Amino acid sequence: MGRLDHKDWLAPNEVLKIFASIRDAGLITSVFKKACARRDYKPSEALYSLMIDRLAGARRFGDVEELLARARVEKFRFSDEFFYRLIKMYGNVANHPEKAMETLYAMPGYNCWPSTKTFNYVLHMLVCKRQYEVVHEVYASAPRLGVALDTCCFNILVKGLCQFGKFDEAISLLDEMPKQECLPNAKTYSTLMHFLCQKGRVDEAFELFERMRKEEIEADTVVYNILISGLCREGRVSVAFHQFKSMSSEGCHPNSGTYQVLLDGLVASRMFVEAKGLVGMMSAEGLRPSFSSYKLLIDGLCSVNCLDDAHHVLKQMVDHGFVPRMGRDQAEITLTKEMVVEATVTMMGKQHVHT
Repeated sequence: MGRLDHKDWLAPNEVLKIFASIRDAGLITSVFKKACARRDYKPSEALYSLMIDRLAGARRFGDVEELLARARVEKFRFSDEFFYRLIKMYGNVANHPEKAMETLYAMPGYNCWPSTKTFNYVLHMLVCKRQYEVVHEVYASAPRLGVALDTCCFNILVKGLCQFGKFDEAISLLDEMPKQECLPNAKTYSTLMHFLCQKGRVDEAFELFERMRKEEIEADTVVYNILISGLCREGRVSVAFHQFKSMSSEGCHPNSGTYQVLLDGLVASRMFVEAKGLVGMMSAEGLRPSFSSYKLLIDGLCSVNCLDDAHHVLKQMVDHGFVPRMGRDQAEITLTKEMVVEATVTMMGKQHVHT
């Protein structure tokens, strides 16, 4: 820091190195004043960013406010990226969403207009922190802040309204979006479907699915997983299985999550033969069920006296790297052919296979 007292000319990168070397964050503002007193130096955005990062890390938010007040008086012009980082600091480090909102509103005072990215971040932060009462206030500020709304913005609003239980208002945004020159996408619909299915309103989720088709929006794997999961949760596993089969014909391929939720639904509904077939399909795709699914499926096949099928599933289970243990004492078994038979007989005696 002694270099700031020298009369030698200091390059901007040298000043950055000086501030980066300051260990006590409490000294930053006083050192900054000394640097600004030099005739050969004017602060840069890079220096402000460095100082604010250090001060925020030390939780000296009062010093941050002091720096910003000085910058405003001196009419320093920051970039949108600077404010994006500052708003994230208030939201994540300081846990002060109100200050993040204030910073968003204050940006024009620094001759900087927020980008859609920065605006959406504030919305997303408020929804994540469940500050629903002010989400609409921020949304309504878009015109005076010069923000062009996009589909991502509406997806955030949809999520917030659904979390708040305002499903009708969330669905009405589907009609509002075109008025703002935005179009809903698969994410918009999948968010609505997810919360509807969570509340047991699966038929309404399927109404939205049909609306997607009419609007020629392609459903992705996430959409199908949500619908299949919702059906299974209601015990409508046969319908879920049919939906699963229709995926590929719609140009959408199931992933491990699709298989797993459907497998769990089949086992819970005691559709063990269908579940065994699904496990075979998973193996062909290079996927594997969870250990608990294997365990419940083997138990189920044994309970309906399908011993050959149980043998087959147990062998698949071992091929996938699971190491079964049997009996209440958790004693490990050696997986020879004879032991597989023995394991099945043991399970017939109502003992469970688990890890």
